[in-house]
Order: sequence, then structure tokens, then C-alpha cells
Amino acid sequence: MTVRLGDEAPDFQAETTEGPISFHDWIGDKWAILFSHPADFTPVCTTELGAVANINLEFKKRGVQVAAVSVDPLESHKGWIQDINETQNTTVNFPIIADPERHVANLYDMIHPNAIDNQTVRSVFVIGPDKKIKLTLTYPASTGRNFDELLRVIDSLQLTANYSVATPANWKDGEDCIITPAVSDDDAQEKFPKGFTAVKPYLRITPQPNR
Repeated sequence: MTVRLGDEAPDFQAETTEGPISFHDWIGDKWAILFSHPADFTPVCTTELGAVANINLEFKKRGVQVAAVSVDPLESHKGWIQDINETQNTTVNFPIIADPERHVANLYDMIHPNAIDNQTVRSVFVIGPDKKIKLTLTYPASTGRNFDELLRVIDSLQLTANYSVATPANWKDGEDCIITPAVSDDDAQEKFPKGFTAVKPYLRITPQPNR
């Protein structure tokens, strides 16, 4: 099954390190990040889950719930958490989904057809409160993910979901935005009382509207 932007995130029931969940109910009215890792007790994944634990408060500030998933069983996850806490000087504070039957991995197309041992690739799915897929990223097994970038992306997605703006290259929270082409100049004057600068008719810059 291929999951594309704008699709409804597949729902599922699963056991996790924090108890059983029904995925859509677990998301509730929040945003969510679901990210996969190839296997437990692997070096890059250990650093990744430690990194997420260390910045999970930043995700929570943004109303984002985080869950990891791999095709290893629950008891393996529980043992691995001890290693993550020890080596990354942290405390894992989000659920890790056990997917030994590869149900979730197949729902979200996380297993490459040429994969060895059916390990998942490093997939990331950002899901909105409407349960729709807002962003997908896929990394090779050799490359750790940049979770600061995911925070930046969440800031952009939440901003653009509520205002008629887009965010330019390398944008960070608090910086100027771009007014979307669908908004006329007359409407822009009403929608954006801070004003805007028309660099070109199609490129209109305005201060971030919720700042």
C-alpha cells in the first residue's frame, strides 16, 4: 500500500511500550509523528530515539505526539529502551510500537521490496488532527534523521494550515512568510494588517501573521 500526501493515515491497533493503542484514537485532536527504524539494538536508531526523547518536550509544546515503530517484538523494545536511556543520557518518553507481523510496516509501505530481512526503511510521517498525511520523508538505513528539521516543518505546517501563507526556503519560526497566490492584493491588505512587500506580483512578503 502506498501512502501519499493528503491521504488518510491508515488506522491500526498495536501493542506499544506504553500499552495498547488504537492509532487514530491515540492521535485524538493533536498532530502526530510516526517514524520507523530498521531494527532494535542498532547504532543509528539508538541515537535517533535518544534525540527524540531529548526534544520531545518541544514536540509537546506544539501539540505533537510522537511514536516510533519497528518490526521487533515488545520485549525487545523494552530491553532496547534501557540501552537508549543509558547511552544517550535520556529517558525514552514516547511509545515504541511493536510490529512483529509487519502489519503497520505494510500499511505505511515502510519495507522496500529489495530490503534485507524485511527491515523497514527510515520513514517519517507527519499526520494532522484531521488524520491526513501532511508530510513524508524517507531516509536510507545509513543516515540518521534531523529531528530539528522536523520541528521546523511542524512550525511551517501548523502556520500554513491556519493562515494563507507559505514559508520560503530555510524559513524558521518568527521569520517572514510568503502570501499565497490565491490571495488578491486587496484581500491581502485585509488579511495581513502588518502589511506586505511585493517583490514581484507573485512574490509578496509579509511578517509572520501569528507573531
